[in-house]
Amino acid sequence: MALNREEREQFLAEPHIAALAVDSGEEGRAPLTVPIWYQYEPGGDVWIMTGRDSRKAKLIGAAGRFSLMVERLDPTIRYVSVEGPVVATEAATREQLQEMAARYLPAEKVDGYVEMAWKEHGEQVVVRLSPARWVSSDLGSI
Repeated sequence: MALNREEREQFLAEPHIAALAVDSGEEGRAPLTVPIWYQYEPGGDVWIMTGRDSRKAKLIGAAGRFSLMVERLDPTIRYVSVEGPVVATEAATREQLQEMAARYLPAEKVDGYVEMAWKEHGEQVVVRLSPARWVSSDLGSI
């Protein structure tokens, strides 16, 4: 059964690992699909952080859009997929890295991760997606 707007937005707001998909830009190749951390608050834009010069960033820039899909298996089988245009790309800040890390990591691991990532991951960008199309379902506990 499809989720209503409130249910799908709340589910997307939970800290799932998303599968990001973007057109590979190459004839005969499937879309690039990779796992990624993301941030979302109901009613807002979805944002991700990635290396400025990464293949993912370049493909998103060329396509001008991407999709994210999140899922769970327990207590029910549920997924939400969102797709839309890129509405902004900006240099990432340390505060955004801190926010993202705090969403996914135990509190005692956040500062160490942020320190390492800020030094070792190179220049990062934040890419914002405006949700335009949603697909969702809760299949219950089959």
